Parts: sequence; C-alpha cells; structure tokens
Amino acid sequence: MSTHSVTNQVPDLIDYNLYRTDPVLRDALLQNDAAWADDDMSRVGLSLSSAGLRQTAALANRHEPELATHDSRGQRLDQVEFHPAWHTLLGLLRHEGLHALPWIARRKGAHLARAAGYFLHAQIEAGALCPTTMTYAAIPVLQNEPALYARLEAQLLSREHDPRDLPLAQKKSILIGMGMTEKQGGSDVRSNTTVARALDGEGRGATYALTGHKWFFSAPSCDAHLVLARTDSGLSCFFVPRWRDDGSKNPILIQRLKDKLGNRSNASSEVEFDNAHGILVGDEGRGIPTIIEMANSTRLDCVIGSAALMRQALVQAIHHARHRSAFGKPLAQQPLMKNVLADLALESEAATLLMLRLAQACENPDEPLERALRRIVTPAAKFWICKRALEFTGECMEVWGGNGYVETGPMARLYREAPVNSIWEGSGNVMCLDVLRAIERDPEGFGLLLDVIAANDSEMQSIVTALRRDFGVAVEQREMLARRLVQQLVLALQCSLMRQHAPAPIADAFIASRRDGACGRVYGTLSAVAVQDAILARAWPQN
Repeated sequence: MSTHSVTNQVPDLIDYNLYRTDPVLRDALLQNDAAWADDDMSRVGLSLSSAGLRQTAALANRHEPELATHDSRGQRLDQVEFHPAWHTLLGLLRHEGLHALPWIARRKGAHLARAAGYFLHAQIEAGALCPTTMTYAAIPVLQNEPALYARLEAQLLSREHDPRDLPLAQKKSILIGMGMTEKQGGSDVRSNTTVARALDGEGRGATYALTGHKWFFSAPSCDAHLVLARTDSGLSCFFVPRWRDDGSKNPILIQRLKDKLGNRSNASSEVEFDNAHGILVGDEGRGIPTIIEMANSTRLDCVIGSAALMRQALVQAIHHARHRSAFGKPLAQQPLMKNVLADLALESEAATLLMLRLAQACENPDEPLERALRRIVTPAAKFWICKRALEFTGECMEVWGGNGYVETGPMARLYREAPVNSIWEGSGNVMCLDVLRAIERDPEGFGLLLDVIAANDSEMQSIVTALRRDFGVAVEQREMLARRLVQQLVLALQCSLMRQHAPAPIADAFIASRRDGACGRVYGTLSAVAVQDAILARAWPQN
C-alpha cells in the first residue's frame, strides 16, 4: 500500500535555452559586433540544459580525479586519472573554441562571443573551465615567443580535445596550466625559492633546469605549464612541458592532489621539480611582468565564472519559487519572497553587464578607456562579483529550503563552487591593492573612466563626485580604505551600466537600492514594489 502521494515538488529545470532566456546576454552580443555568434550561442544554450549533460557534469564531480604516482614496476608515472565525463566536458569546451576563440575566429566581437560561451558553460560545470581558462590566458604570452609559438600554434588552436599523455609533438591538441605559488609565499610570489639553472645558453628561448616546488599547481595533467622560477637575474617565467624533447618524462613530481571544498572535478596539486626542463619565456628576471598579462585574463574568467554561478542560481531559485506553493499560493507570489528574488535578479543583471563590458574591452586593448577598464576594473570586478557570488548562491539555496542543501540537487554544488574564484588569482585584499596600484600608474585612464560613468546623467555625476572625493584621501589612508573604495567604484560602474542597458524603472530600482545605506546587507530589502514583477519577468521569462 502507498504511504503517501508526492505533491508540491518542483520539476527539474531541463531542456530550456540558457542563451535565449537571458535577454541581457543576448542583447550584448547582438548590439556589440558579436551578432555572428547568435546561432552558435543558441545551439549551445539549448544543448547545455539537457538532462544528459547535467548528469555528465554530476558524474565528473562525483568521481573525482585520482593520482597515480608509480606504475607496477615502481617507475614514476605522475598521471592523473579522470572519469570519462571530465573528458566529455573538455571536449565540448574545446569544440566551441572557448580556449582560443579570438585567435581562431579572428573577427570583431570574438572576445565577447567567447565570454558568452564561457558564461553558458560555467552555469553547468565549472571544473573543466580551469584548464580552458589557463590555455586561453597563456596564448598571448606564448605569442610573444615566435619560435616557441610556431611549434605550438596548431595544437593550441585545435578544436579537438586530446586526453593522451604524450610528448607535445605527438599531440593533436594541448592544454596549458600555470604554477606560481609556493608554500612560504602564496600570493607573495616574490618570496619564491624555486631556482632555474641555464643548460644551453641563456636568455629567451634557452632551456633551463628547474629545482623546487609549487604548493598549488593547477591542472597537473595539462601538457605544459607556465612556471615562475628564480635565476641570477630574479624571478623569470618558464614554459615547462610534461615531457622532454628526447621523449623522456620531465621530472615534475606530483606529490598529492588537493582535497578541495569545491571544483572537485578538476585536479589541483602539489609538485616538486627535480631538474625539470623549462624554456625561458620573456626576459630573464622579468617573470612577473611576463605572466601578469596571463593573470589579467584568468581574473576576467573568474568574474565571468562567478557571474555565471549567480545567473544559474537565480534561475533555479525563480523556477523553484514559481512551482512550489506555501501558505496558499506559489512562493514567487509571496511579497517577501518576491522582494528577495527581485533583489537577486538586479544583482545578477549588474554582474552580467559588468563582465560583458570587461570582455568587450579586450577587443581594443590599446584604447585608453579600454585599457583602464582592463587594468583597473578587472581586479575591482573580481573582488566584488566573486565575493557577492558567495552570499548570492547561499541566498538562492535558501529559496529551495532543505532541498537546496542536499547534493542530489544543483544548489549545493553551485554554493561550493562560489568561493574559489574569490581566492584563485589573488584574494580580495590583493585585488583591492592592485586596483590602487593600477590607478596610480594610470591616473588619466582613471579620470577617463570616471568621466564616462558621469556622462549625461545628473545622478551618476553625483556618484562620481563622491568617488573623486573618496579616492582623494591621503595616500597613507588609501590602503586601509581599499575595500571601501573599490566597492564604491564597482557599484558606480554597475549603476552606469544598468542606466545604459536596463529599462529605466529597473535601472532606477538598482541604483536606488545600491545607494541606500539601509539596503544591501541582505537580499530582499528593496523599497521599490511596483517594479518587482517586471524585474522577474525580465530575469526569467519562463513559467
């Protein structure tokens, strides 16, 4: 006999188009030189929501990578074994060109289209994005080394995923990782102790032997890594492949894999270098400036990834609230829940607009305004959006109640993924101090940025007046106030973007709430009531 009937449970959110149900994302492509990618994004947006692909993402995270240090005869392997689902995900990312689209497509809007594709994939599974991001970020660095890049170009740009652990020359495609931090330093890479000794001459393109360690070595199964090591001239950047040119394994000894809170489908490791061969990239002693361009790109992907987590959490929360009833009517019609969801929707739209604007800045990186956006606003956005994602995903999980807290649904993994983007590539304090340094190096660009925010809008002009005053404090006070200053800068930019791109009542609701000192400590404190239905209809038009 049946004990009960199952009622008032929410159906899984599958088989919808992630792209076409996101007007903010689609409008950005159609209006900014990336309309050519509309059909591809629509195809991808629909395929990513299938039940089968959701299951693939779940399998990749349930069956975590395993380290094989030695074979049966005791010889070193240093291989990471993955569930087939991991390679399926990497194959999808590679097929869409998200590791290298600007250099594959070679057309206007490619950076924006790539950001949109990355944003869609990040809503379904985040771990496979790590080696994809690092490969994308490594390409501009490697392009500055013509001889090395000529050897690697075809494999870097290939749309075919090749999971085999073989020397570079035998691979159809390759992935690039990075290794910067050590036990004693973390973000303070200037304290690194790994050393590099010249083997066949010195300078760019020469081979060195590296001895030392890395405490966080991202995606150790990548075919090569960009690594910081110290020569007599100081910290330098090296291209370190898994295999030597003679076909022997390069002695990069994987000590263990990290047991992480989230991002569990992806392997992070600790390694030691036992005279591992590496090719000098950039000038000797200029390792940090060489690799900083890579860091700018990886930080942008942190912003995109966090905005994507927010978008998916929001959609799941609204879907749940529309299909779950309590106290006589759907949750989404309860006034306080509607306020929470509308507030979350405003936050998500502002995050999406800012990440899209930063991606667009990559199209013309030498123009003064675009350069200021990339150098000043990228670390600012990483600080703010990646931190907001933590509270945001937790709030969306709470909308689901107890069902959100269990691993059989999507919310727990979204929540566990949220912290990594705030930590990787520089924590919040590091980002805020980088913003201050970027402003000091480019005061004209900062001024131009503020002028654009204030243009043709009296309310935005008052916001910028306050920003100029606050950033004008004595130099010795700025470091202590850095988080406050950067928060105000990002909110000003988001207000400006909402004013430009959102319907006026929705932009007004965002600006008023983010300027109201009584709002913002928790979601669901909007004073604007009449516009909340319009906010939710724009955020998620599905029933």
